Amino acid sequence: MSTLTPHPLAAGIPAPSFVAPGDGSSGAAGVAGVNASSATASSPAPAARAPLFDDIPVLITGGAGFIGCNLADHLLSLGRRVRIFDNISRPGVERNLTWLRSRHGERLQLRLGDMRDPHAVEAALRGVGPVFHFAAQVAVTTSLTDPGADFDINARGTLNLLEAIRRSPRRHGLVFTSTNKVYGHLEDVALAANGRRYEPADPELRHGFDESRPVSFHSPYGCSKGAADQYVLDYARTFGIPAVVFRMSCIYGQHQCGNEDQGWIAHFLLSSLAGRTITLYGDGRQVRDALHVDDLVDALLRAQERIDRLTGRAFNLGGGPARTTSLLELMDLIRDLNGAEPAVEFAEWRAADQRYYVSDIRRFCAAASWTPRVSLQAGVARLHRWLVENTRPAPELAASTAG
Repeated sequence: MSTLTPHPLAAGIPAPSFVAPGDGSSGAAGVAGVNASSATASSPAPAARAPLFDDIPVLITGGAGFIGCNLADHLLSLGRRVRIFDNISRPGVERNLTWLRSRHGERLQLRLGDMRDPHAVEAALRGVGPVFHFAAQVAVTTSLTDPGADFDINARGTLNLLEAIRRSPRRHGLVFTSTNKVYGHLEDVALAANGRRYEPADPELRHGFDESRPVSFHSPYGCSKGAADQYVLDYARTFGIPAVVFRMSCIYGQHQCGNEDQGWIAHFLLSSLAGRTITLYGDGRQVRDALHVDDLVDALLRAQERIDRLTGRAFNLGGGPARTTSLLELMDLIRDLNGAEPAVEFAEWRAADQRYYVSDIRRFCAAASWTPRVSLQAGVARLHRWLVENTRPAPELAASTAG
Protein backbone atom coordinates (compact mmCIF):
# COMPACT_ATOMS: atom_id res chain seq x y z
CA MET A 1 0.00 0.00 0.00
CA SER A 2 1.26 3.45 -0.74
CA THR A 3 -1.57 6.00 -0.78
CA LEU A 4 -4.54 7.04 1.31
CA THR A 5 -7.34 5.18 -0.45
CA PRO A 6 -7.66 1.85 -2.26
CA HIS A 7 -7.09 2.01 -5.98
CA PRO A 8 -10.37 2.19 -7.95
CA LEU A 9 -9.50 -0.95 -9.90
CA ALA A 10 -9.69 -2.93 -6.67
CA ALA A 11 -13.43 -3.08 -7.31
CA GLY A 12 -12.74 -5.40 -10.25
CA ILE A 13 -11.04 -8.10 -8.19
CA PRO A 14 -13.29 -11.12 -7.56
CA ALA A 15 -13.28 -10.59 -3.79
CA PRO A 16 -15.57 -13.51 -2.84
CA SER A 17 -13.09 -16.09 -4.12
CA PHE A 18 -10.10 -14.32 -2.60
CA VAL A 19 -11.35 -13.26 0.83
CA ALA A 20 -10.13 -15.50 3.62
CA PRO A 21 -13.00 -17.57 5.04
CA GLY A 22 -13.91 -18.63 8.52
CA ASP A 23 -13.03 -15.60 10.66
CA GLY A 24 -16.45 -14.03 11.02
CA SER A 25 -15.79 -11.10 8.72
CA SER A 26 -18.23 -10.20 6.00
CA GLY A 27 -16.78 -7.34 3.97
CA ALA A 28 -13.81 -6.61 1.79
CA ALA A 29 -12.28 -4.46 4.50
CA GLY A 30 -12.37 -7.41 6.86
CA VAL A 31 -13.65 -5.51 9.90
CA ALA A 32 -17.15 -6.86 10.44
CA GLY A 33 -17.53 -9.53 13.08
CA VAL A 34 -14.43 -8.50 15.01
CA ASN A 35 -15.02 -8.33 18.75
CA ALA A 36 -13.69 -4.96 19.90
CA SER A 37 -13.31 -6.33 23.43
CA SER A 38 -10.51 -8.57 22.17
CA ALA A 39 -8.21 -5.53 22.13
CA THR A 40 -7.21 -6.02 25.76
CA ALA A 41 -4.10 -4.73 27.45
CA SER A 42 -3.06 -8.16 28.71
CA SER A 43 -0.98 -10.52 26.62
CA PRO A 44 -1.97 -14.22 26.66
CA ALA A 45 0.64 -16.88 27.24
CA PRO A 46 2.05 -17.73 23.79
CA ALA A 47 1.55 -21.14 22.25
CA ALA A 48 4.28 -22.89 20.31
CA ARG A 49 5.05 -21.18 17.01
CA ALA A 50 4.18 -23.33 14.01
CA PRO A 51 7.06 -24.33 11.71
CA LEU A 52 7.31 -22.27 8.54
CA PHE A 53 6.55 -25.16 6.24
CA ASP A 54 3.36 -26.58 7.76
CA ASP A 55 -0.18 -26.18 6.46
CA ILE A 56 -1.13 -22.97 8.27
CA PRO A 57 -1.33 -19.90 5.99
CA VAL A 58 1.47 -17.37 5.82
CA LEU A 59 0.37 -13.72 6.15
CA ILE A 60 1.96 -11.15 3.84
CA THR A 61 0.95 -7.54 4.47
CA GLY A 62 1.31 -5.50 1.31
CA GLY A 63 1.37 -8.81 -0.51
CA ALA A 64 -0.10 -7.43 -3.73
CA GLY A 65 3.02 -5.33 -4.23
CA PHE A 66 6.32 -6.13 -5.87
CA ILE A 67 8.14 -7.96 -3.06
CA GLY A 68 5.01 -9.52 -1.59
CA CYS A 69 3.90 -10.87 -4.95
CA ASN A 70 7.24 -12.58 -5.53
CA LEU A 71 7.34 -14.07 -2.03
CA ALA A 72 3.74 -15.24 -2.30
CA ASP A 73 4.41 -16.94 -5.63
CA HIS A 74 7.41 -18.76 -4.17
CA LEU A 75 5.51 -19.96 -1.08
CA LEU A 76 2.44 -20.96 -3.09
CA SER A 77 4.67 -22.89 -5.50
CA LEU A 78 5.96 -24.84 -2.50
CA GLY A 79 2.38 -25.81 -1.67
CA ARG A 80 1.90 -23.31 1.18
CA ARG A 81 -1.29 -21.35 1.64
CA VAL A 82 -0.84 -17.58 1.61
CA ARG A 83 -3.07 -14.81 2.92
CA ILE A 84 -2.44 -11.35 1.47
CA PHE A 85 -3.55 -8.26 3.36
CA ASP A 86 -3.53 -5.19 1.12
CA ASN A 87 -5.59 -2.12 0.26
CA ILE A 88 -4.68 -2.30 -3.47
CA SER A 89 -3.70 1.37 -3.38
CA ARG A 90 -0.82 1.25 -5.85
CA PRO A 91 -1.84 1.27 -9.52
CA GLY A 92 -0.90 -1.96 -11.26
CA VAL A 93 -0.79 -4.30 -8.28
CA GLU A 94 -4.21 -5.75 -9.10
CA ARG A 95 -2.46 -7.46 -12.04
CA ASN A 96 -0.17 -9.20 -9.55
CA LEU A 97 -3.18 -10.62 -7.71
CA THR A 98 -4.80 -11.80 -10.92
CA TRP A 99 -1.55 -13.48 -11.92
CA LEU A 100 -1.16 -15.18 -8.54
CA ARG A 101 -4.76 -16.35 -8.59
CA SER A 102 -4.41 -17.81 -12.08
CA ARG A 103 -1.33 -19.76 -11.01
CA HIS A 104 -2.34 -20.94 -7.57
CA GLY A 105 -6.12 -20.94 -7.26
CA GLU A 106 -7.73 -21.33 -3.85
CA ARG A 107 -4.45 -21.52 -1.92
CA LEU A 108 -4.29 -17.74 -2.30
CA GLN A 109 -6.50 -15.71 0.05
CA LEU A 110 -6.95 -11.95 -0.16
CA ARG A 111 -8.16 -9.74 2.63
CA LEU A 112 -8.75 -6.19 1.47
CA GLY A 113 -7.98 -3.78 4.28
CA ASP A 114 -5.74 -1.03 5.60
CA MET A 115 -2.90 -1.17 8.12
CA ARG A 116 -4.35 1.92 9.83
CA ASP A 117 -7.43 -0.09 10.85
CA PRO A 118 -6.44 -2.17 13.91
CA HIS A 119 -9.56 -4.34 13.69
CA ALA A 120 -8.86 -5.24 10.06
CA VAL A 121 -5.26 -6.07 10.96
CA GLU A 122 -6.36 -8.26 13.85
CA ALA A 123 -8.88 -10.08 11.65
CA ALA A 124 -6.23 -10.69 8.97
CA LEU A 125 -3.89 -12.21 11.56
CA ARG A 126 -6.46 -14.67 12.83
CA GLY A 127 -5.71 -18.22 11.68
CA VAL A 128 -2.25 -17.61 10.18
CA GLY A 129 1.29 -18.47 11.23
CA PRO A 130 4.43 -16.65 10.04
CA VAL A 131 4.08 -12.97 9.09
CA PHE A 132 5.99 -10.91 6.54
CA HIS A 133 5.27 -7.19 6.93
CA PHE A 134 5.77 -5.20 3.71
CA ALA A 135 2.74 -2.87 3.69
CA ALA A 136 4.02 0.69 3.71
CA GLN A 137 4.07 4.17 2.24
CA VAL A 138 7.29 3.73 0.28
CA ALA A 139 8.30 7.11 -1.18
CA VAL A 140 10.41 9.85 0.39
CA THR A 141 8.74 12.40 -1.92
CA THR A 142 5.24 11.42 -0.77
CA SER A 143 6.30 11.69 2.87
CA LEU A 144 7.42 15.26 2.24
CA THR A 145 3.99 16.28 0.90
CA ASP A 146 1.88 14.33 3.45
CA PRO A 147 3.93 13.47 6.56
CA GLY A 148 0.82 12.64 8.59
CA ALA A 149 -0.37 9.91 6.27
CA ASP A 150 3.18 8.59 5.98
CA PHE A 151 3.38 8.28 9.79
CA ASP A 152 -0.06 6.68 10.11
CA ILE A 153 0.69 4.01 7.52
CA ASN A 154 4.29 3.18 8.40
CA ALA A 155 4.56 3.77 12.16
CA ARG A 156 0.99 3.41 13.42
CA GLY A 157 0.25 0.61 10.97
CA THR A 158 3.25 -1.37 12.18
CA LEU A 159 2.25 -0.79 15.79
CA ASN A 160 -1.25 -2.08 14.99
CA LEU A 161 0.31 -5.28 13.66
CA LEU A 162 2.66 -5.66 16.62
CA GLU A 163 -0.22 -5.25 19.05
CA ALA A 164 -2.29 -7.83 17.19
CA ILE A 165 0.63 -10.25 17.33
CA ARG A 166 1.20 -9.53 21.02
CA ARG A 167 -2.44 -10.35 21.83
CA SER A 168 -2.60 -13.45 19.65
CA PRO A 169 -2.66 -16.88 21.30
CA ARG A 170 -0.16 -18.04 18.67
CA ARG A 171 3.48 -16.96 18.44
CA HIS A 172 3.90 -15.44 14.98
CA GLY A 173 7.40 -15.10 13.59
CA LEU A 174 7.64 -11.60 12.06
CA VAL A 175 10.04 -10.38 9.36
CA PHE A 176 9.79 -6.63 8.77
CA THR A 177 11.33 -4.74 5.86
CA SER A 178 12.81 -1.45 6.97
CA THR A 179 15.05 0.82 4.88
CA ASN A 180 18.57 2.18 4.65
CA LYS A 181 17.00 5.63 5.10
CA VAL A 182 17.12 5.02 8.87
CA TYR A 183 20.83 5.92 8.59
CA GLY A 184 20.01 9.39 7.34
CA HIS A 185 21.71 11.53 4.74
CA LEU A 186 25.23 10.22 5.58
CA GLU A 187 26.61 13.73 5.20
CA ASP A 188 29.57 12.88 7.46
CA VAL A 189 30.91 10.36 4.92
CA ALA A 190 33.61 11.91 2.77
CA LEU A 191 33.23 11.00 -0.90
CA ALA A 192 35.43 11.36 -3.95
CA ALA A 193 34.35 11.25 -7.58
CA ASN A 194 35.89 8.33 -9.44
CA GLY A 195 34.88 8.44 -13.08
CA ARG A 196 31.10 8.03 -13.30
CA ARG A 197 30.54 7.26 -9.61
CA TYR A 198 31.24 8.39 -6.06
CA GLU A 199 33.36 6.31 -3.72
CA PRO A 200 34.00 6.75 0.02
CA ALA A 201 37.35 8.25 0.90
CA ASP A 202 37.64 5.90 3.90
CA PRO A 203 38.93 2.48 2.72
CA GLU A 204 37.25 0.90 5.75
CA LEU A 205 33.92 1.44 3.99
CA ARG A 206 34.87 -0.83 1.09
CA HIS A 207 32.47 -3.43 2.53
CA GLY A 208 29.67 -0.89 2.84
CA PHE A 209 27.79 0.34 5.91
CA ASP A 210 27.23 -2.21 8.67
CA GLU A 211 24.67 -2.31 11.48
CA SER A 212 26.95 -0.44 13.90
CA ARG A 213 26.18 2.73 11.96
CA PRO A 214 24.05 4.94 14.28
CA VAL A 215 20.51 5.51 13.09
CA SER A 216 19.88 9.13 12.12
CA PHE A 217 16.43 9.55 10.64
CA HIS A 218 16.17 12.02 7.77
CA SER A 219 12.90 12.88 5.99
CA PRO A 220 9.43 11.99 7.30
CA TYR A 221 9.76 8.65 5.50
CA GLY A 222 13.01 7.89 7.31
CA CYS A 223 11.34 8.84 10.61
CA SER A 224 8.22 6.72 10.09
CA LYS A 225 10.10 3.65 8.89
CA GLY A 226 12.73 4.19 11.56
CA ALA A 227 10.07 4.35 14.27
CA ALA A 228 8.54 1.13 12.96
CA ASP A 229 12.01 -0.46 12.81
CA GLN A 230 12.66 0.40 16.47
CA TYR A 231 9.19 -0.72 17.59
CA VAL A 232 9.70 -4.14 16.00
CA LEU A 233 13.06 -4.57 17.71
CA ASP A 234 11.67 -3.41 21.05
CA TYR A 235 8.63 -5.70 20.90
CA ALA A 236 11.07 -8.56 20.35
CA ARG A 237 12.96 -7.52 23.50
CA THR A 238 10.07 -6.43 25.70
CA PHE A 239 7.28 -8.83 24.76
CA GLY A 240 9.25 -11.76 23.35
CA ILE A 241 7.77 -11.50 19.86
CA PRO A 242 10.11 -13.41 17.50
CA ALA A 243 10.98 -10.68 15.00
CA VAL A 244 13.74 -9.72 12.57
CA VAL A 245 14.30 -6.41 10.74
CA PHE A 246 15.84 -6.03 7.28
CA ARG A 247 17.22 -2.54 6.57
CA MET A 248 17.03 -2.79 2.82
CA SER A 249 18.81 -1.05 0.00
CA CYS A 250 17.55 -1.09 -3.61
CA ILE A 251 15.45 -4.16 -4.53
CA TYR A 252 14.46 -4.81 -8.13
CA GLY A 253 13.01 -7.54 -10.33
CA GLN A 254 9.93 -8.92 -12.03
CA HIS A 255 6.46 -7.58 -11.12
CA GLN A 256 7.86 -4.21 -10.03
CA CYS A 257 5.58 -1.25 -10.81
CA GLY A 258 8.43 1.25 -10.88
CA ASN A 259 7.57 4.94 -10.86
CA GLU A 260 9.29 8.25 -10.29
CA ASP A 261 9.17 7.91 -6.50
CA GLN A 262 10.11 4.27 -5.89
CA GLY A 263 11.48 1.33 -7.85
CA TRP A 264 13.97 3.40 -9.82
CA ILE A 265 15.66 0.60 -11.79
CA ALA A 266 12.32 -0.59 -13.16
CA HIS A 267 11.23 3.01 -13.71
CA PHE A 268 14.35 3.85 -15.71
CA LEU A 269 13.88 0.74 -17.84
CA LEU A 270 10.20 1.45 -18.45
CA SER A 271 10.95 5.06 -19.36
CA SER A 272 13.66 4.08 -21.81
CA LEU A 273 11.45 1.47 -23.45
CA ALA A 274 8.71 4.08 -23.87
CA GLY A 275 11.09 6.65 -25.30
CA ARG A 276 10.57 9.06 -22.39
CA THR A 277 13.26 11.33 -21.03
CA ILE A 278 14.80 10.18 -17.74
CA THR A 279 15.52 12.93 -15.22
CA LEU A 280 18.51 12.30 -12.95
CA TYR A 281 18.53 14.39 -9.79
CA GLY A 282 22.03 15.57 -8.95
CA ASP A 283 24.98 14.64 -11.13
CA GLY A 284 24.17 10.94 -11.62
CA ARG A 285 27.24 9.70 -9.73
CA GLN A 286 25.25 8.62 -6.67
CA VAL A 287 25.76 4.93 -5.92
CA ARG A 288 23.49 2.19 -4.57
CA ASP A 289 23.83 -1.53 -4.12
CA ALA A 290 20.98 -3.46 -5.72
CA LEU A 291 19.56 -6.86 -4.82
CA HIS A 292 17.44 -8.96 -7.16
CA VAL A 293 14.09 -9.95 -5.67
CA ASP A 294 14.82 -13.67 -6.08
CA ASP A 295 17.78 -13.29 -3.72
CA LEU A 296 15.63 -11.26 -1.32
CA VAL A 297 12.96 -13.98 -1.23
CA ASP A 298 15.66 -16.47 -0.29
CA ALA A 299 16.85 -14.15 2.50
CA LEU A 300 13.31 -13.61 3.81
CA LEU A 301 12.67 -17.34 4.06
CA ARG A 302 16.02 -17.97 5.75
CA ALA A 303 15.25 -15.29 8.32
CA GLN A 304 11.82 -16.76 9.05
CA GLU A 305 13.23 -20.28 9.32
CA ARG A 306 15.80 -19.04 11.88
CA ILE A 307 13.51 -16.57 13.60
CA ASP A 308 14.02 -17.88 17.14
CA ARG A 309 17.80 -17.61 16.80
CA LEU A 310 17.83 -14.25 15.01
CA THR A 311 15.03 -12.53 16.91
CA GLY A 312 15.60 -8.95 18.01
CA ARG A 313 18.27 -8.27 15.41
CA ALA A 314 18.44 -5.85 12.49
CA PHE A 315 20.36 -6.71 9.33
CA ASN A 316 21.48 -4.48 6.47
CA LEU A 317 20.38 -6.18 3.29
CA GLY A 318 21.14 -5.40 -0.33
CA GLY A 319 23.40 -6.48 -3.12
CA GLY A 320 26.51 -5.52 -1.20
CA PRO A 321 29.72 -4.13 -2.69
CA ALA A 322 29.75 -6.71 -5.51
CA ARG A 323 26.41 -5.45 -6.89
CA THR A 324 26.58 -1.67 -7.07
CA THR A 325 25.82 0.90 -9.73
CA SER A 326 25.75 4.64 -10.12
CA LEU A 327 22.88 6.19 -12.02
CA LEU A 328 25.22 7.03 -14.88
CA GLU A 329 26.49 3.47 -15.01
CA LEU A 330 22.93 2.21 -15.09
CA MET A 331 22.28 4.45 -18.10
CA ASP A 332 25.18 2.67 -19.82
CA LEU A 333 23.67 -0.72 -19.04
CA ILE A 334 20.27 0.39 -20.34
CA ARG A 335 21.95 1.61 -23.53
CA ASP A 336 23.50 -1.82 -24.04
CA LEU A 337 20.15 -3.56 -23.46
CA ASN A 338 18.14 -1.26 -25.73
CA GLY A 339 20.78 -0.70 -28.38
CA ALA A 340 20.36 3.08 -28.09
CA GLU A 341 21.27 5.82 -25.64
CA PRO A 342 18.41 6.68 -23.29
CA ALA A 343 17.33 10.31 -23.28
CA VAL A 344 18.60 11.88 -20.04
CA GLU A 345 18.29 15.28 -18.42
CA PHE A 346 19.55 16.55 -15.05
CA ALA A 347 17.84 18.44 -12.24
CA GLU A 348 18.75 19.70 -8.77
CA TRP A 349 19.50 17.32 -5.92
CA ARG A 350 16.45 16.13 -4.00
CA ALA A 351 16.04 16.41 -0.23
CA ALA A 352 17.36 13.45 1.79
CA ASP A 353 18.96 11.77 -1.25
CA GLN A 354 22.00 9.78 -0.12
CA ARG A 355 24.90 10.24 -2.52
CA TYR A 356 26.45 6.90 -1.59
CA TYR A 357 24.91 3.91 0.14
CA VAL A 358 26.15 0.32 -0.05
CA SER A 359 25.05 -2.37 2.40
CA ASP A 360 27.57 -4.41 4.35
CA ILE A 361 25.72 -7.73 4.17
CA ARG A 362 28.28 -9.90 5.95
CA ARG A 363 26.31 -10.08 9.20
CA PHE A 364 23.27 -11.70 7.63
CA CYS A 365 25.38 -13.85 5.30
CA ALA A 366 27.09 -15.36 8.36
CA ALA A 367 23.91 -15.65 10.44
CA ALA A 368 21.75 -17.31 7.77
CA SER A 369 24.27 -18.99 5.41
CA TRP A 370 22.97 -16.69 2.68
CA THR A 371 24.64 -15.10 -0.30
CA PRO A 372 23.22 -13.23 -3.29
CA ARG A 373 23.43 -15.21 -6.52
CA VAL A 374 22.07 -12.90 -9.24
CA SER A 375 24.63 -10.43 -10.58
CA LEU A 376 23.52 -6.88 -11.24
CA GLN A 377 24.07 -7.19 -14.99
CA ALA A 378 22.16 -10.46 -15.22
CA GLY A 379 19.37 -9.21 -12.96
CA VAL A 380 18.80 -5.98 -14.85
CA ALA A 381 18.80 -7.92 -18.13
CA ARG A 382 16.17 -10.29 -16.70
CA LEU A 383 14.01 -7.38 -15.56
CA HIS A 384 14.40 -5.71 -18.96
CA ARG A 385 13.26 -8.89 -20.70
CA TRP A 386 10.30 -9.26 -18.32
CA LEU A 387 9.20 -5.68 -18.93
CA VAL A 388 9.44 -6.12 -22.70
CA GLU A 389 7.31 -9.27 -22.51
CA ASN A 390 4.75 -8.05 -19.97
CA THR A 391 4.26 -4.33 -20.54
CA ARG A 392 3.42 -2.20 -23.54
CA PRO A 393 4.52 1.27 -22.54
CA ALA A 394 3.28 4.11 -24.70
CA PRO A 395 5.42 7.19 -25.35
CA GLU A 396 4.33 10.25 -23.39
CA LEU A 397 4.94 13.92 -24.00
CA ALA A 398 5.79 14.57 -20.34
CA ALA A 399 9.27 13.60 -19.18
CA SER A 400 9.53 10.90 -16.54
CA THR A 401 11.55 11.59 -13.40
CA ALA A 402 13.58 9.54 -10.98
CA GLY A 403 16.62 9.80 -8.78
